[in-house]
Amino acid sequence: MSVAKPIDLDFSLEGKVALVTGAASGIGAAIATSFARKGAKVGFLDRNLAAAKALAETCEGAKAFECDVTDPVAAGLAVSAAEQAMGRIDILVNCAGIARLGPAEELSIADFRQTLDVNLTGTFVMAQAVARIMIANGGGRIINIASQAGSVAIDAHVAYCASKFGVIGLTKVQALEWGRHGITVNTISPTVVLTDLGRAAWDNPKGEALKKEIPTGRFAEPEEIAAAAVFLASDASAMINGADLVVDGGYTIH
Repeated sequence: MSVAKPIDLDFSLEGKVALVTGAASGIGAAIATSFARKGAKVGFLDRNLAAAKALAETCEGAKAFECDVTDPVAAGLAVSAAEQAMGRIDILVNCAGIARLGPAEELSIADFRQTLDVNLTGTFVMAQAVARIMIANGGGRIINIASQAGSVAIDAHVAYCASKFGVIGLTKVQALEWGRHGITVNTISPTVVLTDLGRAAWDNPKGEALKKEIPTGRFAEPEEIAAAAVFLASDASAMINGADLVVDGGYTIH
């Protein structure tokens, strides 16, 4: 019988190489910089290469790569470039995302398709490209950022909910298929997060009303989502696979 290795309760990422999509801002930036603080060498992947570079320059050993997750060819090239430049890939966080909101009877097909292209298909494209490398290397961690909108219906979020429900389902199948290769795949589902975009969208009476529906009475900080990602990326989470870690202050328990 194999003996489990001692669990590192410091949640160190020392010696690991991590790629984070959507890393130039918001939740992605918080996760990428937190990984760097925990010892990982981080690849900052984003369509906005200049912003990604600016952040990467603040983190030891980090590099920036231009990446459009909706373009399978470009995404594959970005993954290959990152592997070549950084030597290996141990962790992937799929954080790139958009929200095109509107009533279900009014939302355009273009907005619906773009939301799914970025949030769902982009997650699949990146995970597939990186999983092929992880399978060859004997394992890794994949974290897909979903949402509370992947568990419950939210008004005017028809495309966003569809994409995030899809991300959770996608993740469970990936976890089932890739677990045998030493790869764990999990989702994190945040509530509203107080990034610059989050503050702009929810610093209003609608946001105050929503906070009253959250048992903890507040929205999340980006660093709280990053903390969850650090745990799921660490060796301490080796037995967590196919799970959805909900960071929503209790919003979805109603």
